[in-house]
Amino acid sequence: MDLKFFEKLTNLPGVSGREKYVREFMREEISKLTDEIVQDNLGSIMGVSKGKGPVIMIAGHMDEVGAIVTGIKDNGFIQVKSIGGIDGNVFLSQNMRIITDEGKEIRGVFGSTPPHIGRGLDQGSQKLEVDDMLLDIGADSADHAKELGVKIGQQVVPVNDFYVTADGKKVVSKAWDNRLGCGVALEALKYAMSKEHPNTVYAGATVQEEVGLRGAITISQMINPDLFIAIDCSPVGDFLDKNHPRSFGALGKGFLLRFYDPRCIMHQGMKEFFIETAEKYNIPYQPFLSMGGTDAAAAQLSNEGILSATIGMPARYIHSTAGMIHVDDYDAVLEMVKKIIDIVDEKVLEEIKSNV
Repeated sequence: MDLKFFEKLTNLPGVSGREKYVREFMREEISKLTDEIVQDNLGSIMGVSKGKGPVIMIAGHMDEVGAIVTGIKDNGFIQVKSIGGIDGNVFLSQNMRIITDEGKEIRGVFGSTPPHIGRGLDQGSQKLEVDDMLLDIGADSADHAKELGVKIGQQVVPVNDFYVTADGKKVVSKAWDNRLGCGVALEALKYAMSKEHPNTVYAGATVQEEVGLRGAITISQMINPDLFIAIDCSPVGDFLDKNHPRSFGALGKGFLLRFYDPRCIMHQGMKEFFIETAEKYNIPYQPFLSMGGTDAAAAQLSNEGILSATIGMPARYIHSTAGMIHVDDYDAVLEMVKKIIDIVDEKVLEEIKSNV
């Protein structure tokens, strides 16, 4: 796992609908591998490795959760709207970055009330909503904030602290969901371009996954693959009590075989193929049930129905300012993707399709 590469990729700002800088990075990396690049009108982007046989689409998503600027108060505080599923209690007191139209950063903090002021006041215990919080950038007035470069609609993302844990096995960063998938897709394309394979591979990343899987809808209709593989970080519950009803998945135990989520029940043929392949090649995996969705849910409803599945990357604390992954799980995810590229020809595709 190239940590310097992923530090650069996760550091990039890119909330849903504001994926420009991530897409520029993806295009630059894809262009090093292939001259054939496909981009739809929403901004999802794929590189192509041509071969004979089925079309396989391997996709991460560029966007991360965060916020956008919706207003500037007279006293210089910034009002925001959350983008994606984020919890105000998690973002309280966190350092954030407004990204200006020129790509510069304006740093600020979602302020909290110190106990010296709050003591004795009824502040309530209800859940905080990001939309009700104010971002303090140190501006003294609305005009001051505007002079600093703040405008309505600019994206707001966490200040990132990318680091490796003391054991050397785990990595902490913002936006693992889903720059991890973007990086895996690039590695998949690099692998496909390096060898002959019995299929055509489209690999890259979608946009606006966090706000309704929108990019996957358009790009999957445009490409109409035979198989769609979403690569996405999924929240594991190994920090919960083992008897907790949602203690699914753990770091360091392999990729997540997502057999069910509310919007995508894994195709039986796909499930059997994944299990047989992983076990044959000793790729560690974990059966996984999720209460969230991925781009696979959108792709499966495209056109006549695209066979879709998610290869999950275990991650703790997603949709926060700092998630944690395990490097061994990355290896398992990438190895499974490579085997799909190696194996899936017309015969294998028909076997998968027939097992409904």
